[in-house]
Formats: sequence, C-alpha cells, structure tokens
Amino acid sequence: MLNIAVLVSGGGTNLQALIDAQNRGEIKNGRITSVISSKDGVYALERAKQNGIPTRVIPRKEYSDIHAYTKAVTEALIEEKADLVVYAGFMTILDGQIVKAFEGRMMNVHPALIPSFCGKGFYGLHVHEAVLASGVKLTGATVHFVTEDCDGGPIIIQKAVNINNDDTPETLQKRVMEQCEWKILPKAVSLFCEGRIKIIGNKTVVE
Repeated sequence: MLNIAVLVSGGGTNLQALIDAQNRGEIKNGRITSVISSKDGVYALERAKQNGIPTRVIPRKEYSDIHAYTKAVTEALIEEKADLVVYAGFMTILDGQIVKAFEGRMMNVHPALIPSFCGKGFYGLHVHEAVLASGVKLTGATVHFVTEDCDGGPIIIQKAVNINNDDTPETLQKRVMEQCEWKILPKAVSLFCEGRIKIIGNKTVVE
C-alpha cells in the first residue's frame, strides 16, 4: 500500500475528489496519508480532518525564498514517507530539489489540454479566460508528472469537454473540474499505485 501525500493551497476540490474515490475503493494499492498546505485556514485542511487524514501547514510567507521553501516541503514529504506526491491546487512552483527527491513520483492536474494554455501564469481562471479568448472549441484537463519544466512533464491522462457559445470563465472552470479533473486525477493516482505507468523519455505508457 503506497503512501499518497497531497499538496494544497485552497478549497481542496481536487483533494475531495481523491478522498471520495478512495472511499469508493477506486484507488487501488494506495491511501492518502498526509495533506500539506501552503496556507493556514484553507478549507482543504478541513476536508482532510473530516476524513481523518493528518495535515501539516508549511506557510509560504514564512520562508525568504523558493529554495528555502522547497527544502522545507521536501523534508516534510520525506518525513511522511510519501511514495506519491499529488499537486491538487498547490499554487507554488517549487524548485528542482523536490524533483530530484521525488523524480517520477509527483503528479499535477492542470485545467487545460497541455501543451496548450500551460506554464507560468496559467492557473485558475486565467487558464479559462485564455481558452475562451483563443476561440478553440475543445478544452479539458491533463494529469502529468511534475518536472523542472513547469507543466512540461510526461502526460498521464487527458480528458476533453466541448466549449459552449455562452460559456464564461466561471462556467467553463466548473465544467472542466466536474467532468475532467475530478475524474482523471483519481484514475491517474490509482494507475500509479498499481504500478501501471511507465515513463519513457517524456512520454508515458499505461499498461
């Protein structure tokens, strides 16, 4: 049984999707053993506590730079004996220290179809605003492994939805979360815990 650590910064809707999938028995050979937040008082921490999952807060604002903050988060994950680290709405881009410590063992969910609408500055509603401004007809979500290249790691799963003529960034965000993110993130986590994902270069093969 693998230990899954989830990194959060806000409300924790993707964390809830993971918890719900775990409670339904859909995450095979893994369990969420810790939730680490970059901010105190966020609702994601409450979601974890309601489900008996240990939590930690490592406030970003208490560290002078990203190197010191990454070191603190990495050490906490090692202490938690994390086998898999899941970024679920974690709003800080960590540096290469954590990639070296958990290479091939960290994944992130991004609310667009990578390689479009990704990288620095593309987060939250900014992604959906850019999608609508571009005129594309499809969007969705991507679960990928985390590397030092922001949103550039090997893609594990993608799921698409249609864009409607009357969509706003808010309606599109909601549909992408409900129909894509909340479905593919637990699936990717389970595939990892089952040992079914192979990384070959910058691609994955799911067996």
